Amino acid sequence: MKSVWKAVIVLSAIIAAAQCLTCRMCALGISGNCVSGKDIVCGPTQSCFDGQARLLRTGEAFLHTRGCLNTTLCGLSVTNHVLDEAYITYLNCCATNLCNGAVSVQLSLTAALGAAVLSSLWGLLQL
Repeated sequence: MKSVWKAVIVLSAIIAAAQCLTCRMCALGISGNCVSGKDIVCGPTQSCFDGQARLLRTGEAFLHTRGCLNTTLCGLSVTNHVLDEAYITYLNCCATNLCNGAVSVQLSLTAALGAAVLSSLWGLLQL
């Protein structure tokens, strides 16, 4: 009987983990560039989100953020003021892994360039 309960607990943990989303987190982005980003796992009542703050006067986006957000807040827009300047923040959600931003390809590009350089050097050494 103990083994049945262990199997139920393990299966429940696997199902719960499978339902969580992996999202791109960026606490602060300026002009579409993330200052420091990482991948995070959201809770069961959360979705991935991408938020933009735009100045109401010009419509220009000045801040960008990504991460996990309670699903009930998805699709909202919030108006605020800072230094007598009004801005509106749009909260857009999605529900698939990494749907709110791609993982950086810088490491992959660096690895590919490094392999190409090493391959060229190896070819020169063989002459």
